[in-house]
Amino acid sequence: MTTVAETIAAWLGSVEAGAIPADAAETARRLWLDVAGLCVAARREQYVTATLATADPGACTAIGHAGAFDPFGAALVNGTAAHGEDYDDTFEGGPVHSGAVIIPAVLAACERDGLGGDRLLAGVVTGVELLCRLSLVAPKATHNAGFHPTAVFGALAAAGAVGAALRLPPPAIASALGIAGSMASGIIEYLSDGTWTKRMHAGWAAQSGLRAALMARGGFVGPRTVFEGPNGLYRAFAPSAAPDFAPLVEGLGRRWVMPSVAFKPYACGTMTQPFIDCAVKLAAGGVRASDVRDIVCEVAEGTVPRLWEPLASKHRPPTPYAAKFSTPFCMAVGFLDGTAGLAQFTESRIHDPEVLALAGKIRYEINPRDEYPRRFTGHLRATLNSPSTSLGAGAVKEYRQPFMRGGADAPLSTAELEAKFLGNARHGGWTRERAERVRDLSRALFVQSSLEVLRECRG
Repeated sequence: MTTVAETIAAWLGSVEAGAIPADAAETARRLWLDVAGLCVAARREQYVTATLATADPGACTAIGHAGAFDPFGAALVNGTAAHGEDYDDTFEGGPVHSGAVIIPAVLAACERDGLGGDRLLAGVVTGVELLCRLSLVAPKATHNAGFHPTAVFGALAAAGAVGAALRLPPPAIASALGIAGSMASGIIEYLSDGTWTKRMHAGWAAQSGLRAALMARGGFVGPRTVFEGPNGLYRAFAPSAAPDFAPLVEGLGRRWVMPSVAFKPYACGTMTQPFIDCAVKLAAGGVRASDVRDIVCEVAEGTVPRLWEPLASKHRPPTPYAAKFSTPFCMAVGFLDGTAGLAQFTESRIHDPEVLALAGKIRYEINPRDEYPRRFTGHLRATLNSPSTSLGAGAVKEYRQPFMRGGADAPLSTAELEAKFLGNARHGGWTRERAERVRDLSRALFVQSSLEVLRECRG
């Protein structure tokens, strides 16, 4: 009987760049550009510096850094930097962050073996597709068990992606998936104190998947029943739900889900984003922070443990990183600044009295009809306490955001995504000229000489 891993491996071993749909290839290019900008934006942050110190010399690029590094170190650094500010892509339905895992893993593999753009494309597209589909097998159950889906499923998706890029035979790819199952990890205890471990999850998954694929190429054997076995991946990391493998294996190679990944407009947790849009609309309607008596948000129950509770801590997040996973804080800076970018999550902002005063007025109630995780939505109902607007004291203003901006229902345009890249590169200290040069080279990323772009990304 063919196992799930063998079914996936047969697909991964057959994908050729020329048969990849145009929208999937364009999504892969957009993911690369987003990841590259995020790596540059974070390159001077202490968590990146600490991770870089673990990398050994080699032949692979850590984007934004001089010199070259071993492939595992480069994958770890790039994945950590790309995911570190929580400004990277997300997949509605998971949620998982695919670019920060798959791009670093496949880049390192292609640089290590001197592969061309066609193999880079095959690895990135299949890896992102696999990671998105893995997240659909048991929705919410991985988070419920205390694990980070990007970290857990990312290790196996990266192994599959590298296997596809290296053209490993299907039996070796199946082994790579099985090996990566024993490398999967990533708990979400960072939520308790706002420390850094989530930042490394994408990089750890990337380097784990790379190593698993190379071990399999060398002859190491992993379990073919890694997904459905009695001690398999979902039994270990999502025990509260019975896995449904249909979304994982049905239509592989015929129906692609990865073109629907969402590119974030804000530098914070995924499910906070539609709520920020609601707060921005409230401010644009002429309401001042001092006018607000309170704000109540209808939310999905599954988001509460990560983004709303404990509410006292979410009202006054202890670190800038913790603030990214506080919906009240994110809404407050969105209301006051009109955005929630890199500049809004700093030590000074988490102590700003105006931000904290508004955040403290925001609370939630469960909406049992919320479609999370299939769709990410936002809502607020603000009660006013002064007659500064024509509505008068006690009036109510309500806004709903029915989708995540940047996702399939309202995708960022190419111009918006390129502007995000240029802004991130500028934040990281690159000149506009250099950033534009990398942007322009990235438009032909998947041609045979495409890896030349990485030379522009060093230093």
